[in-house]
Amino acid sequence: MTAGQSFKDHFSEQSASYARYRPRYPKTLFSHIAGLCDRHELAWDCATGNGQSALGVVDYFAQVVATDASEAQIAAAVPHDRVTYSVAPAEHSGLDDDSVDLLTVGQALHWFDLPRFFAETARVVRSHGVVTAWSYRLCNVNQAVDAEVGHLYSDIVDAFWPPERDIVDRAYIDIEFPGPLLDLPEFEMSVAWTVDDMLGYLSTWSASKRYVNHYGRDPVAMIEAGLRDAWGDGTHTAIWPLTVCAYRLAD
Repeated sequence: MTAGQSFKDHFSEQSASYARYRPRYPKTLFSHIAGLCDRHELAWDCATGNGQSALGVVDYFAQVVATDASEAQIAAAVPHDRVTYSVAPAEHSGLDDDSVDLLTVGQALHWFDLPRFFAETARVVRSHGVVTAWSYRLCNVNQAVDAEVGHLYSDIVDAFWPPERDIVDRAYIDIEFPGPLLDLPEFEMSVAWTVDDMLGYLSTWSASKRYVNHYGRDPVAMIEAGLRDAWGDGTHTAIWPLTVCAYRLAD
């Protein structure tokens, strides 16, 4: 299978905006999942996007390989001397057998051909290695702001979400993982944003881009006035609860 045969590219066109406006995962997430590993030689960050998960993981591992099927995303990724970026689909990483101590997938597992990805996982992750995947849904700011964001999500661009988005909205409960899930604490992302930051983030939604391509107009502009009124002045904290799933490779 090649990337062109399987990869559904919803993000390359806005890769620069994606790198700028996507929220950052908490350090506590990376420290905790690294602590689950017996060895810390090599981590694979699959579907790395702009590299933010790879840069979080690298603090705990000697080396990180970060792959993405999108050349544009890899081109926009932040360089690091212990992170090797490459263009590769999730289902065919190019990594050696039994070479990976930790595999991470941030906000991307729902896009994969899961049987083939889990087969690749079983090939490259060492015995007792850890596989971790997480996702997040809509953020929470306050009632007024959340209503405007929810209106964009559910009423304006709803028809332009790919069907895989339902997997995220259902917090990955429909995914059958190859091993029993580990008991993990709760994690969340949070960031202090201005209203312009939020507008930029909403424009990175794949559904927003698909709406623009279909209608030739920006759906985010349709809620901008209402969002600005709801937001008011200054910054607010946006919070995204994370759904984090992890399992350990058997002997």
